[in-house]
Amino acid sequence: MTRTISEINEKIKEGKAVVVTAEEIIDIVKEKGTKKAACEIDVVTTGTFGPMCSSSAYFNLGHSKPRIKIGGGKAYLNNVPVYTGIAAVDVYLGATAIPDDDPRNTVFPGEFKYGGGHVIEELVAGKDIKLIATAYGTDCYPRKSIETTINIKEINEAVLFNPRNSYQNYNVAVNLSDRVIYTYMGTLQPKLGNANYCSAGQLSPLLNDPYYKTIGIGTRIFMGGGIGYIVWNGTQHNPSVARSENGVPRAPAGTIAVIGDLKQMSPNWLRGTTFTGYGVTLTVGIGIPIPILNEEILKYTTVRDEDIFTQIIDYSDAYPQRKPDTLGEVNYAELKSGKINVKGKEVKTAGLSSYAKAREIAETLKGLIKRGDFLLTEPVAALPSVESGIAFKPMPSKPVKKK
Repeated sequence: MTRTISEINEKIKEGKAVVVTAEEIIDIVKEKGTKKAACEIDVVTTGTFGPMCSSSAYFNLGHSKPRIKIGGGKAYLNNVPVYTGIAAVDVYLGATAIPDDDPRNTVFPGEFKYGGGHVIEELVAGKDIKLIATAYGTDCYPRKSIETTINIKEINEAVLFNPRNSYQNYNVAVNLSDRVIYTYMGTLQPKLGNANYCSAGQLSPLLNDPYYKTIGIGTRIFMGGGIGYIVWNGTQHNPSVARSENGVPRAPAGTIAVIGDLKQMSPNWLRGTTFTGYGVTLTVGIGIPIPILNEEILKYTTVRDEDIFTQIIDYSDAYPQRKPDTLGEVNYAELKSGKINVKGKEVKTAGLSSYAKAREIAETLKGLIKRGDFLLTEPVAALPSVESGIAFKPMPSKPVKKK
């Protein structure tokens, strides 16, 4: 059995496409078998909702009177610095940017309360955002400072551009030291006091297409409550890690770079997030449809939490010192049970991503497709695969030559 994306889109337009979520397909295949299910199912939807630090947005603010060249100057949105080294009134905001006077420097080091991710959430929610900018002034852009408010309806382009989202699997973080540590995987209690993980497991997009056979550059996706696209492999894309027989990576592997119109999006699916002692980020909702082109692709979408293994890493030493040590493997069914065994000790687990929200995204995308409001796209190019030889490189450490 084979079908094309074009054929699936025709069925979507006619209201005849059979669409199920990555959660539902597991029981369907258990009941009907892979071959029969592959003949009946057209699309499987996936979802994930978790903190994705490599997220950002760029804006065109429009021109003031008289004109100001913010490019090359300094600018802040709600006191959060934005990058201005682009053009006169184009600015770039990173999700992890923080105000110059963040409380990390005063009350409690690491008490991050607000940053770029929160600005993005508030902008999408339609709130007014304070803009402060200074410039050096030119003949054609004579103004040297401005203080005003903007909102998403008043500015021109507002684009969410995330260089690395939707990680294909990720570490389990623990702490072997005798002190509390604060990380991007959350607060980790001493002496194996807890274990944090961050993945939707069996609903996660790239775990349902482990070899990127349908997910590629140009794939249309659910992004932040609107429609977005995959524009490249994400940073740190590393398809060459060890995999199980089902093709699923046993460590952090593939990533995607995505883009979409912020004006279509919703604060329900873009949330500014604070990690005590580490910083701020943006929690992003992403859903990717997987067209069932053949039986092989259908089989990949039946992956279960108990089939997905990942590494337990000590974030007090092995991770910061870039040691290859692992404390063992664990699957997502065990993680979601609320406790795992590490070095003979029972350790409580907690997920940083929301499985309930991931399920809601997969259901929402399913509904959009069934109503004919979301058509699938043919990738214009594949993501780098296992055969590409791409591997994640560390930063070099070498002496700088004096000129």
